[in-house]
Amino acid sequence: MKKVLALVMAAALALSMVACGGSASKSTSTAASTAASSAAASVAASTAKGGKVGVCIYKFDDNFMTVYRNALEKMLKDKGYEVTTVDGNNDQAKQTEQINNFIAQGVSALIINPVQSTAGASIIELVKAANVPTVIINRQPSDDDMATWNKTVYVGADASQSGTYQGQLILNTANKGDINGDGKVSYIMIQGDPENIDAKLRTEYSVKALTDAGVTVEQLDMQRGDWDQAKGQEICATDLAKFGDKVEVVFCNNDAMALGALEAIKAAGRTVGKDIYLVGVDALDDALAKVKAGEMTGTVLNDANGQATKAVEEMEALLGGATFEKGKQAVMVDYVMVTAENVDQFMK
Repeated sequence: MKKVLALVMAAALALSMVACGGSASKSTSTAASTAASSAAASVAASTAKGGKVGVCIYKFDDNFMTVYRNALEKMLKDKGYEVTTVDGNNDQAKQTEQINNFIAQGVSALIINPVQSTAGASIIELVKAANVPTVIINRQPSDDDMATWNKTVYVGADASQSGTYQGQLILNTANKGDINGDGKVSYIMIQGDPENIDAKLRTEYSVKALTDAGVTVEQLDMQRGDWDQAKGQEICATDLAKFGDKVEVVFCNNDAMALGALEAIKAAGRTVGKDIYLVGVDALDDALAKVKAGEMTGTVLNDANGQATKAVEEMEALLGGATFEKGKQAVMVDYVMVTAENVDQFMK
């Protein structure tokens, strides 16, 4: 936009020189007039489209972020924005390069799903230096990092709420998770990326919900699954082989890993709801189908459409001149507990 405005001003200056008897030739005057008209048309077109928006996703093959990305792109395009979305391939250095490229292209705003939450400080430093309003989604930087610039806002969900709902799903079972009746709930935890705040809070609060209710727990194993279905299956298969019937509950930080764990559970001859419980987070379509069929104990809706809507709303607020004060730079969308009783309302 700045380059276009500069072109308009240069063209206007050339025209004024001709009007004032300057030395510009007729051909120069014509060229300047053409450039001015072209630049003005470009400005008008850009304004009509709503401007350019760059969207950075940490990796395209993440199930949840695919739903989120598709919702974002549709909403932005429906509003007339020119949207370019890039895949970070789970590589922070690559994503940082993509952000720099967007800045060089003169985007009006950025929506960024960081590869690493800990990269928040460097990301915000880049967009602040370029004065590009930015919405950060899904992976929350620290409050101190966010506070370094008032034209950034985070849109996400309170991961502690999702963890609490996972624990509640187990508490809602007939035996509160204690299938073998030994007075404790023995579980395995399949975690996402341990550096991700969502993974940390889901891990902590799913178990906390049980202990706060007076339930004794035993952690048999906790392994990093990186949000990946194949890794979820591998971890669960290994733990079921190692611990056998001692495993009463499988907690998964997301549905992709839970779907993988389900395959391992079936292969081990176990049955969800009978001799083991399984919970996830996201309410992916495949997971909802498993909940309805009784093959998952439950999941927790991570509202991708709701978060995409808020992300676009906050981006437009920033483009309209809004700023966000320290301590008020996070917009949260509620999670929803999904069970066999209410799953139909979330299915397409």
